[in-house]
Amino acid sequence: MVLLLCGLAVMVATAVTFWACLPRHGRLYRFANTEWESYVGVAFCSAVALSCTMVLSGVLDVIGSP
Repeated sequence: MVLLLCGLAVMVATAVTFWACLPRHGRLYRFANTEWESYVGVAFCSAVALSCTMVLSGVLDVIGSP
């Protein structure tokens, strides 16, 4: 159950952070055309994969427990 809740928390945190990094008012986002641009993309992809893995593991743990 803890994995499920932590996975959902990571997913929400990732979604909020991604939303905050989206471009607004015709401006590029802050990491565009910098050396950090590719790292930010990898970080978001890793966070989504981590949260999905934690949620799936938590669901399987809840289903499998008596």
